[in-house]
Amino acid sequence: QVQLVESGGGLVRPGGSLRLSCAASGFTLDYYAMAWFRQAPGQERDRFSIISTATDGTIFYADSVKGRFTISTDNAKSTLYLDMNSLKPEDTAVYYCAARYGLGFFRGWDEYELWGQGTQVTVSS
Repeated sequence: QVQLVESGGGLVRPGGSLRLSCAASGFTLDYYAMAWFRQAPGQERDRFSIISTATDGTIFYADSVKGRFTISTDNAKSTLYLDMNSLKPEDTAVYYCAARYGLGFFRGWDEYELWGQGTQVTVSS
């Protein structure tokens, strides 16, 4: 079964850190563009990714997370990671990973074909 499963969310204080994981099953990440999206409370899922990565290694970070969030991949484990540092209350959201087969670089939510179920991140004192 082809699926993505996120984990690692939780409650953290402002300034704290979390690591999210996105485990792929039924396929390897080598040939997939990947991204992280988020959905803040009471809002729709963001139309554009906060982070996107292409199969050629290109990585895009939105200004809102640049310098604080880092994406990495362990292809042997078919797992994508999101390391989040210096977290702010406005980072509170459900975080989704997404995958799309093939070459290229994509940021729009409608360009991705496979989604995880999401993991809640709450930043609060």
